[in-house]
Amino acid sequence: MPDLRADDYDILSFDCYGTLVDWETAIIQYLQPVLISHDVHVFDGTILEFYSDWEPLEQEAGGSYRDVLGRVMSRYGARLGFTPTEDESKGFINAIATADPFKDTVESLIKLAKHFKLAIISNTDKDLIELTLRSIPTEFSAVLTAQELGAYKPNLDMMQSAFDQISQRGKRILHVAQSRYHDILPASKLGLNTVWINRTSEHASAVQKVDAEPVWEFENLAEFAEVF
Repeated sequence: MPDLRADDYDILSFDCYGTLVDWETAIIQYLQPVLISHDVHVFDGTILEFYSDWEPLEQEAGGSYRDVLGRVMSRYGARLGFTPTEDESKGFINAIATADPFKDTVESLIKLAKHFKLAIISNTDKDLIELTLRSIPTEFSAVLTAQELGAYKPNLDMMQSAFDQISQRGKRILHVAQSRYHDILPASKLGLNTVWINRTSEHASAVQKVDAEPVWEFENLAEFAEVF
């Protein structure tokens, strides 16, 4: 593993959901009461595994992230034998958009901002990421969403467009993310060095598992920030 040096990069580009905010806890905490209200009883891990299967399918189908999440909610109903109400579907979207930051996120970003510009590339809509970032008082040089880029990660054209916009004037990017499926694999294919924040090593995940080797791996963002 090569040395990780601040002088080698100008910008850190981050995934948001799963890396900066704890969307998996938000998904479980919102869906479990809804499911129980429909007399549906499943393990937390099952909820996340279903999500990891269905979200990419709905993203391939297209539409806004609101549309994607609405269709994912309908899949929960179809699979588990209930019909989600409109309010329940809206609540699901809002729960993800307002997911809390991980406990180490804000302090780590403050430390990292002393050495780098910070950017976000996220599979969401512009208005939803604005809700999310209200709980992260950090200045980002760019916040790019799937809605604006016209496709969802791990689409290579989408990610290349994002990196091109972030790296204007030849700035060097290090991509930091929890999802190997959405971020580490495609960023590596595009020739970027990557940092994997392995937050879900011991439990089920809301993202698909793929074979993708990051250049560096850390258990959390705080551990990564301490390097510099």
